[in-house]
Amino acid sequence: MKQINCFLPANDIEATAATVHQLQQSPVVARIFLLSANAVKINGCETLSIDCPTSTATLSSIAAHSDTAYTLLYTKTTPLVLGQFALERLVQVASDTAAGMVYSDYYAEKEGVLCKNPTIDYQQGSVRDDFNFGSVLLFDAARLKAAVAECDAAYRFAGLYDVRLRISETASLLHLNEYLYTEVELDTRRSGEKQFDYVDPKNRAVQIEMEQACTAHLKRIGAYLAPQFEPVDLSCNDFENEASVIIPVRNRARTIADAIRSVLAQQTRFKFNVIIIDNHSDDGTGAIIEQFAQQDARVVHLVPARTDLGIGGCWNEGVQHAACGKFAVQLDSDDVYEHTHTLQTIVDKFYADKCAMVIGSYTMTDGTMRSIAPGLIDHKEWTPDNGRNNALRINGLGAPRAFYTPLLRQTKVPNTSYGEDYALGLRFSRRHQIGRIFESLYLCRRWEGNSDAALSVEKINANNAYKDKLRTIEICARQALNRQH
Repeated sequence: MKQINCFLPANDIEATAATVHQLQQSPVVARIFLLSANAVKINGCETLSIDCPTSTATLSSIAAHSDTAYTLLYTKTTPLVLGQFALERLVQVASDTAAGMVYSDYYAEKEGVLCKNPTIDYQQGSVRDDFNFGSVLLFDAARLKAAVAECDAAYRFAGLYDVRLRISETASLLHLNEYLYTEVELDTRRSGEKQFDYVDPKNRAVQIEMEQACTAHLKRIGAYLAPQFEPVDLSCNDFENEASVIIPVRNRARTIADAIRSVLAQQTRFKFNVIIIDNHSDDGTGAIIEQFAQQDARVVHLVPARTDLGIGGCWNEGVQHAACGKFAVQLDSDDVYEHTHTLQTIVDKFYADKCAMVIGSYTMTDGTMRSIAPGLIDHKEWTPDNGRNNALRINGLGAPRAFYTPLLRQTKVPNTSYGEDYALGLRFSRRHQIGRIFESLYLCRRWEGNSDAALSVEKINANNAYKDKLRTIEICARQALNRQH
């Protein structure tokens, strides 16, 4: 019956003791190990001295003490409350499926309120290091030991991530759609505040290790792309305008005028226009756009005949339009260009790097355009040699984004309202170099009406599942490309 050895961090003795008590009630638990850098004593437990909970050294110590069929790792320091026969159920499922790891849905206690927190299925493209498994991970001990034995890098932060990727290469990471436990959630920030943690400079050392582990994984599965790029011929001159700013919009009467004015104020050495695709707004947005269009011939006001378009579909309408310029440049209807040379800087980058796509940097602001945390989002983690591989690990590539129109017309934009830009970045980078501009060109305004300011768990899961699917598709395409070569 005793099939599990349990491992849990022991920073808070009182909280850890409560979790230990829960585990000791289960007949399937054999031994409990406390992970700590300091001497810790709780009756019935053994202590393992560790440096960092997620290091390669810690995972090696866990594997060395995994002498039962299954290894349970609890990743939080707050009290864990197990559901009815939760551990027995995890073992049953692991045994029935021969999964390398099993994780489940859970309840999250946030400021005294109990909330359901479903997780999502793991797939080949779930290679981001922030994938939410919850805090209870049940490993097949033999597979855990085998993965640890293969580890060839001594990570301080990416050890658990590295092991998880290695296990996924030979076995499934199985999502059990059952709420098996309750954990305490201390990070109560809104979704819009969490999404930029990975570009915070204080997390740079962590991100470097995560990139190294992910790159090694891509090499092992044949999805790594060496820094060899197909040249882009920018000589096509069948365009009246050198550049077009594309603005999809629906019901943004509050912000659309600022966006348009920031485009018309651009100072360039070439002709440009702005194509605004009004996706059937009913709040007066259309009237504001039309007023600009009547006063300035550079403003093209489109209302699609279709009523089933997302942001990506609106982009297709604009890019396929005869008025679209040689380069199509993004501007969201909430945001503005930071200065009058943004457009010129982007176009210059296309010619300097002979690239198919250019991505700039932006500054987070409030509705009045005052800078707010985290400030500049420059994605300096991108490197010319490994950026397109690391792009599979992170959840975004930056803004503003711009494309060589002939290639974008061939590629088409996914007709979604989330992730369409990420899909294009992955696809373009598969064969072509992406030009990066690390100075701020763009003000991304955060206000209460932003579509991603405070998302529900269900919406976050849907977004993450879609981006994981995009990564799965891209990994398959890159594996096929490598086989051809």
